[in-house]
Amino acid sequence: MNDSPGWATPGSPSDGQGSEADRPAAPPAAPPAADGKWSATQPPPGQWSSPAEGATPPAAPAPQQRTGWGSYDSGPQQQQPGTPHGGPYAHPGGWGGAPHAAKPGVIPLRPLGLGEILDGAVSTLRGHWRPVLSISLVVAALSQIALLFVQRATMGSAVITTDRTPSAAETSKLLGDTALLYGAEYYLEILGLFLVTALLAPVVSHAVLGRSSTLPATLRAVRPLAPRLAGLIALLLLGALAAAVLPVLPGILAGSAGLAVLGVPVSMVLLAWFYVTFVLAPPALVLERGSVTASLKRSAKLVRGSWWRIFGISLLTWALRGITSGIIVMPFAAVALFLAPGGFGSLLDGSAEMGWSFLIITAIGSVVAATVTLPMQTGVTALLYVDQRIRREALDLELARAAGQDGGGPVTGG
Repeated sequence: MNDSPGWATPGSPSDGQGSEADRPAAPPAAPPAADGKWSATQPPPGQWSSPAEGATPPAAPAPQQRTGWGSYDSGPQQQQPGTPHGGPYAHPGGWGGAPHAAKPGVIPLRPLGLGEILDGAVSTLRGHWRPVLSISLVVAALSQIALLFVQRATMGSAVITTDRTPSAAETSKLLGDTALLYGAEYYLEILGLFLVTALLAPVVSHAVLGRSSTLPATLRAVRPLAPRLAGLIALLLLGALAAAVLPVLPGILAGSAGLAVLGVPVSMVLLAWFYVTFVLAPPALVLERGSVTASLKRSAKLVRGSWWRIFGISLLTWALRGITSGIIVMPFAAVALFLAPGGFGSLLDGSAEMGWSFLIITAIGSVVAATVTLPMQTGVTALLYVDQRIRREALDLELARAAGQDGGGPVTGG
């Protein structure tokens, strides 16, 4: 098994012209013409029409392909009637609804719908649970340990006092600590998502092809890319921080709370735009093995024209993940509250959240929840990358060839 499947960038210098054996099978030949000669080119399967009497069916040249994963020319392609996506590599469509497609792994090799993306992410977790859960457990544990100390440092100002009105200094400290806590929680979450997405990209690529994955093989595939991956994640975190801070910075510098509050909606819009635009950069870097800047440009190019679709699928996945995490964490929070000194009353006055026992037990619940739900979110992101390349570059044909199912018709599998 190849530990590092190379998903080459279309038109990249590393992609040489493939040999005749690497080219896709030519379309089936037509019967001999009246003069006994064979036509040099034939229309692709599924594109036959009923010509008028004596007319000759139009011929379409066979697609030219380069070696590598999805290494197709990215020039403009004309949409063919009855096909689910444009270009000469499109699947034949018809009255039967969804076109036939090979399915060697967790997804059918054609443009994907929402249900197929979600099902593919869950199937990847279920079929490759050893490397998936191992990676997500380590990342979730490290993130939660860091957040645990931030919580312990900031919870002191969150104690609710009813005997007196807090001073301006106490209110300012409360707001600052709250912003620090939620900011740390958000950016640790983003860091975990980007990191797990990159680390699990080889697992998803093997799952798409119906191949098995192991943790050592996955780490071997990612290890040479560690410096570039660290640089990419650092740039993504800095960009997300700039998107959040710059709109509220004028209000902070002017000491105007109202002006700062007006910048909050702008920050949220910029954060959403930044996340969706560059969310495909981690899988692009790992699977195409390019540079940091090339991966960022690649993500922006694949997202262009599909921003709202990717935003909607990502938002829905976040919501599903949040609901699932809440269900998992709830029993741990109940146990933590039961063991905390003062019981339910300590939760009301804030003293429970300052205790190590409460924080540690709820942190364990958060680690369990993140271990299970992180792969779902990151699997959806990796499959969105595959789906966008199928829609833009006919990656499905290259995947079918890599899975050994060229011309084999629809094949269902794991």
